[in-house]
Amino acid sequence: MKKLNAGIIGCGNISKIYLENAGRFQNYQIQAVADLVLERAQARADEFQVPKEYTTDDLLADPEIDLVINLTIPAVHAEIAIKALENGKHVYGEKPLAVTREDAKRIIDVAREKELYIGNAPDTFLGAGIQTCKKLIDDGMIGEPISATAFMMGPGHERWHPDPAFYYQVGGGPMFDMGPYYLTALIALMGPIKRVTGSAQTTYKERTITSKEKYGEKIQVETPTQINGVLDFESGAVASIITSFDTWHHRLPHIEIYGTEGSLVVPDPNTFGGPVFLRKKDDREWQEIAMTHGFADNSRGLGVAEMADAIIQKRKARTDGELAYHVLDVMHGIHDASDQEKHYYTISSCKQPEPLPIGIEESNFSTKLKG
Repeated sequence: MKKLNAGIIGCGNISKIYLENAGRFQNYQIQAVADLVLERAQARADEFQVPKEYTTDDLLADPEIDLVINLTIPAVHAEIAIKALENGKHVYGEKPLAVTREDAKRIIDVAREKELYIGNAPDTFLGAGIQTCKKLIDDGMIGEPISATAFMMGPGHERWHPDPAFYYQVGGGPMFDMGPYYLTALIALMGPIKRVTGSAQTTYKERTITSKEKYGEKIQVETPTQINGVLDFESGAVASIITSFDTWHHRLPHIEIYGTEGSLVVPDPNTFGGPVFLRKKDDREWQEIAMTHGFADNSRGLGVAEMADAIIQKRKARTDGELAYHVLDVMHGIHDASDQEKHYYTISSCKQPEPLPIGIEESNFSTKLKG
């Protein structure tokens, strides 16, 4: 079986799960790691027995690396992605695709020009939970989807994150931090979005860090922390979404989808598993649905394997950059709609990702996708 040689750029916390999960798949292997701080790359290379540790520029120049996994901070996502593409590498990156629409469009354009693949997290929609929901919708179990709700609400990252300042800078906030999970799941289940509106506010102008590492330090908040949006899908369905760092407690679901024949409870889109609940229009109770697909555990890196298979087979990846660009466009659009006090019509669209085949697992990943 053909394998792509991959290199990771950015050896922070998220790199650990990517390195742990890489061995689950047969179509790519981590051959190098790089970081702005070389010692951090060396530590990851030692921990996971990666053959090479590099500075970023040295990894990008390595002719043996086919695919760059970009795990840097969002502010440099575009810079690293474009450099990798210009060096002839395919790129799979963490969310969001870029901070601005302009940078994201540039990434897409360079990838197209170089005839290379650009893919992006989140890949949680490929997990058991959302793939099970996708099958239920495709099988007509709730009829035609009419509307949906999506809620990501909490009190903010300064209570637990060791270095939370980024989450309150431009390009951060609850929508850009967590919105990609919710919007990607909704698009995977209901298709692309044509129009949005919303209201956004910055409730607290300053936050105090209470996590151990920087306890007592102050953060100046530069981005909205309470965003309420409405999404109009190309299919005609509508959805409400709230993302908040200003909510102490709530009892709202992660995602629910309401159809002409019933309702569906979608699991946390920041995870890969369930539970999934279905209630058809005449049912007296909710029914928990067994997972129809694999990858219910923390399978981050699944999107890398799916894109590696697409590269090898020369087909469109489910985690294609056009999906990530559409998500970014929608997130900015909700903020723009609030600022301009009007609807925002998306300048992007994407194809609804194809569902994964039933029965796919690490041992038969590429075989099943070919089938």
